[in-house]
Amino acid sequence: MNRLGPLGLVGDRWVIGDPEREGGMCLVLTAEGMEHRANGTAEPLDVVPWSRVMELGIRTTTRAWMATRGGTALTWATQSNHLDMGRDACSVHALVRHPYDDWYARYSHHEQRYTSAHTYLLIELFQAVSQAKLTPRLGDAEWLGAVVEQVASLPYRRSSVKRIREIISAVPV
Repeated sequence: MNRLGPLGLVGDRWVIGDPEREGGMCLVLTAEGMEHRANGTAEPLDVVPWSRVMELGIRTTTRAWMATRGGTALTWATQSNHLDMGRDACSVHALVRHPYDDWYARYSHHEQRYTSAHTYLLIELFQAVSQAKLTPRLGDAEWLGAVVEQVASLPYRRSSVKRIREIISAVPV
């Protein structure tokens, strides 16, 4: 499996978001760090080296419309904290050092729907990698491919969180 929600293998690099959507944005995971890119531009908008990342998380929705202003209005109208919608619903966020700061970058949702299981598993994977202080491994395409292959087949259950932790510690560098 070469995909886990918005995380997908494009060529030899893992990318978060749709790198082909016109006017969109994505994050490219490289050996050095995360490159925030506007689709169609040669240079990244921002680069965050893995050495600066202290904590890392991801937000995602199952459908593209949920990450729009309409999704924001729906969240406001329902007064719900259980719905992750709105313009920032498809974003990666990090606590970075030197200088210490909160960093975040939006990415574009793919046209197709992400499964609920894959969105849940991706969020838990990022949290587990962050807690284990293994964020630089996200830039290792081979390692991440082996992890995604195992994680993508897990069920949508709370017990999967423990299994994700086991997977990331068992996959060799």
